[in-house]
Amino acid sequence: MPRSGSKAAPEDDSDGAPARPCDHPGCAEPGVFRAPRDRSLKEFLWFCLPHVRDYNKAWDFYKGMSAHEIEAALRADTSWQRPSWPLGRLGGAGRFDPELLRDPFSVLGQEAPTPRRRPRNENQAPPELRAALDLLGLGWPIDQVELRGRYKDLAKRYHPDVTGGDRGAEEKLKDINRAYSLLKRRVPARGPARAEPEAAAAG
Repeated sequence: MPRSGSKAAPEDDSDGAPARPCDHPGCAEPGVFRAPRDRSLKEFLWFCLPHVRDYNKAWDFYKGMSAHEIEAALRADTSWQRPSWPLGRLGGAGRFDPELLRDPFSVLGQEAPTPRRRPRNENQAPPELRAALDLLGLGWPIDQVELRGRYKDLAKRYHPDVTGGDRGAEEKLKDINRAYSLLKRRVPARGPARAEPEAAAAG
C-alpha cells in the first residue's frame, strides 16, 4: 500500500499486453491499483480505482490477531524490530566512557585535540553490548557456554512459575530475554556446539 498522503501508481501497460481484470467479484474494469492480500505484504490483489478505495477503507492490518499479538506487534514496530529497553532501565550504573566528552577543537579548554578513535581493547566490551552484559551480570569477554549458563540461572529465578506472577519479575524477565537475544548473536562460540535454549516465557 502507498504511504499516507501518496497515491498508488497504476501498473505500466505500455507494452500493449491486455490489462489484468479487477479482482473485485463481477467487475470488468482493468485492475491497475494493487493492494495487499494479507498482512505479510508479499502478495497483492489488483483493483480498479473505485474498488481499491473501498478495499483500503475496510483494510485492517491487525484483523484476526489477539490483543497480546497486537501489543507485541506495536512494541516491535516502535523500535524498528530491534531489541530495546525503557530509557534508564539498563546501564544506569555502568562504566562511563571518557570518549563521550572528547573535545577535538578544545572548546572546553583542553590543551590538544584527542584522537578521533582509539583502538578498542579486546578485553573491553563493545559499547552496544555493555548494558546487556550489566543486566546479566557478565564480564567480557565471554563465550556461548558461559552466556547460556547465566541465562538459564536468571530465567529460572525470574520465571512466572517461581515468582507467582510478580509483575516486577515479569518485566525483569523480559529484559533478560532481550539482553540474551542480543548477546547470543554477538558472542563467539567456543567449545562444543549446543542447541540454543528457548527464551523463557514472561507471562
